[in-house]
Amino acid sequence: MTPGLRVLAPGMLTTVQDLGRPGYQRLGIAVSGALDTISLRAANALVGNAPGAGALEVAYVGPTLQVDAEEVRLAFVGAHAEIQILPDINAVGGGRWIEPMRSVRLRRGEVIRIGSLSRSAVLYIAIEGGFDIAPVLGSVSTYIRGGFGGWHGRALRSGDRLPLCADRASDREDCRLDGLDLACPPRFRAIVGPQADLFSAREIATFFSSEFNVSADSDRVGMRLDGAVVHEPRGVNMTSDGVAPGSIQVPGSGQPIVLLADRQTTGGYPKIATVISADLPALGRLPIGAKIAFEPVTVEAAQALHRKLAAEIDAIQDRVVPIDRDAVEVGSILLDCNLISGVVDARSWRM
Repeated sequence: MTPGLRVLAPGMLTTVQDLGRPGYQRLGIAVSGALDTISLRAANALVGNAPGAGALEVAYVGPTLQVDAEEVRLAFVGAHAEIQILPDINAVGGGRWIEPMRSVRLRRGEVIRIGSLSRSAVLYIAIEGGFDIAPVLGSVSTYIRGGFGGWHGRALRSGDRLPLCADRASDREDCRLDGLDLACPPRFRAIVGPQADLFSAREIATFFSSEFNVSADSDRVGMRLDGAVVHEPRGVNMTSDGVAPGSIQVPGSGQPIVLLADRQTTGGYPKIATVISADLPALGRLPIGAKIAFEPVTVEAAQALHRKLAAEIDAIQDRVVPIDRDAVEVGSILLDCNLISGVVDARSWRM
């Protein structure tokens, strides 16, 4: 039997994603791809994959997976989560716990259980060698609304078995990421337009001076914002035109929508601004309920920030360093010790 990962529990929304399928928007095909491309690239770097290799994008609550291969190497980058590794499917407790931002080798039958995410909406799980999934139009990204790409064009379900390209992990040491900054900016930078001329100066000022909340109605297509009403221009018949990632549409409700990875290819709502490319990975990390605000920047500033991000992407591989095994072993022992009176161990204690 080919090597694989069995899905014992799928989590809230776990899909296969890579860097997307650009070049087909003229045919009405969404680009899709990872919401947070920095974390995807970093996870792949930890396991030695190409930067754009397909990985699992986990949203909000993680899956439970079982290794059905001789040995695999996984890496976890993005949101903070409790990641538990159990010896087999029947184990109830114990096992070992690891933090994100590192790789780990697992053997046949071992189980990875990932809890609720915090500090980000998404976590990426890369596997050395990648998934043995046929690309659609050059990409393994899942486009759920279109029903194609990824694993049968949908989110993972219990009982799925994802085929792997490699049955055994390489012999190299496991690694961690040193100093990768995944913090979101205090205000997301945006270029005014392309239809800002349809809004009054007052409405533009309202948009850039207000703080919004990420609505529970948000998804991979668009981040819906709740907050100050930005009135849509009246009496304007606008022809649908192309949309870019980060385009901020203003529908009739006056509540802005920021378009994300699974955005449509054209839209008829006026766009008051566009989040710059350098801030898009951080935008994809924002969870439901997060606060968000914007500030206008020039095209020249956006280009400079894009170059800075490109340099940071090139430096990701330099942040991959070997794990200090002695420190890991000591930390694992301390977590299992009764260091505080009345507490069984550090892992079972909660504030």
